[in-house]
Amino acid sequence: MATDSRIQFWRRNTKGPGRYPKDTKPKLNNLKSKKASSFHEFACSTNDAWDIDDEEDEDFPRTPGPPAPLSGLHSPSTQNQAGDTDTGVSHSLPAQNQQDMQEDAEFKHVSGAVVRSSSDTYLNTSSVRSTLQKQNKVPVRPIIPLVARISDQNASGAPPMTVRDKSRLDKFKQLLATPNTDLEELRKHSWSGIPREVRPITWRLLSGYLPANKDRRELVLKRKREEYFGFIEQYYHSRTDEHHKDTYRQIHIDIPRTNPLIPLFQQPVVQEVFERILFIWAIRHPASGYVQGINDLVTPFFVVFLSEFVTEDVENFEVAALPLDTQRNIEADSFWCMSKLLDGIQDNYTFAQPGIQNKVKALEELVSRIDVDIHSHFKKYEVEYLQFAFRWMNNLLMRELPLRCTIRLWDTYQAEAEGFSHFHLYVCAAFLIKWRKEILSMVDFQGLLMLLQNVPTIHWGNEEVGLLLAEAYRLKYMFADAPSHYKR
Repeated sequence: MATDSRIQFWRRNTKGPGRYPKDTKPKLNNLKSKKASSFHEFACSTNDAWDIDDEEDEDFPRTPGPPAPLSGLHSPSTQNQAGDTDTGVSHSLPAQNQQDMQEDAEFKHVSGAVVRSSSDTYLNTSSVRSTLQKQNKVPVRPIIPLVARISDQNASGAPPMTVRDKSRLDKFKQLLATPNTDLEELRKHSWSGIPREVRPITWRLLSGYLPANKDRRELVLKRKREEYFGFIEQYYHSRTDEHHKDTYRQIHIDIPRTNPLIPLFQQPVVQEVFERILFIWAIRHPASGYVQGINDLVTPFFVVFLSEFVTEDVENFEVAALPLDTQRNIEADSFWCMSKLLDGIQDNYTFAQPGIQNKVKALEELVSRIDVDIHSHFKKYEVEYLQFAFRWMNNLLMRELPLRCTIRLWDTYQAEAEGFSHFHLYVCAAFLIKWRKEILSMVDFQGLLMLLQNVPTIHWGNEEVGLLLAEAYRLKYMFADAPSHYKR
């Protein structure tokens, strides 16, 4: 019955999903109806928001309006069961962003030359920037909303370094200074967080990008950086070729949407770096190509490697002010470390995304054992795990957590043997159980989805992430044999 309901949701009218004939379009005030208590009621009472005021036979592409300014770290991406054929997202899975309906309008060619999307232009207008300007202070420095603050701190601000923090930093420096770094010992110390000062070199080592032997590191760095820019010379010109232009178009559209609240990622030089990284990775991995969500995975590496040259306010730093060689090194290192990460989870992004489907099913089975009340509550109101957990797996919770929390989370993921591919499952389970009280208090389908897609983590910092990881660790060892079909 639930399956039939979902099918009917997209097939109310043969002329387009969710559309009404011109003479029967509902008035806006008619949409304020009683909350749906199940998926069936929700589907019957919901219209596609972008279709309400459109003419039935209007041709695509439409001219897009300005993007919602809060569509970045925490805004939910509309889940579209039709999928996205351009990006490799399966037709059976939710799409990553409602804005795909506007992608053809955002990506234009003028006399054969690629131009910036309208969202990029919008984010650079004075009306948007004015919302970030400090009041009664230096007017040229924008205020960074808490949701967009990158500094690895709690909401109350970064405390001074404690004796314990200094002791941990000294221990890291000792480990890194040895001729052959003990990677197991380094992982052990990294699990509970890596000091900012040594995070870049530690991430390079834990990701497998750099060797443990200290004498070989400079040679490896030089060779890998040259190799990456060799790929740029060899392949990047092909982005306008017929075979690759769709891939490049999707990347070009997605980049301005990446962390739109953070000025750092709206700088043209940074967006160009991301375009090169993602395009080169996509054409070197034809089994998956570029899939929406991969663009998010570049940002933690880029920020961490940039932090080697920035003491504070990374969010506002003008990357173009760095020497060109430094910019190139940050770009190359970000590419290789992202590639190492994706090597372990590439089945998340191959055709039909079987890795994500398996992980979502694994999460459902795990939650049914951990907390039967939550599991039964979802069943009662016809909430499918795929409707909220797809994004958790596809983006590694990056849309649910501030970037500062993601960086802290990845300290632990890189310290775990299978952090991104296996331990992430238990983090997602702990994250879901964290909102147990709020979930059980919701008694309608729509309310549940809104909660699960807008979890209130804006004030989270290192302390909250530490508690989440501790609970995930507990779950991992209490339910180590579950789910059996997931372990290979």
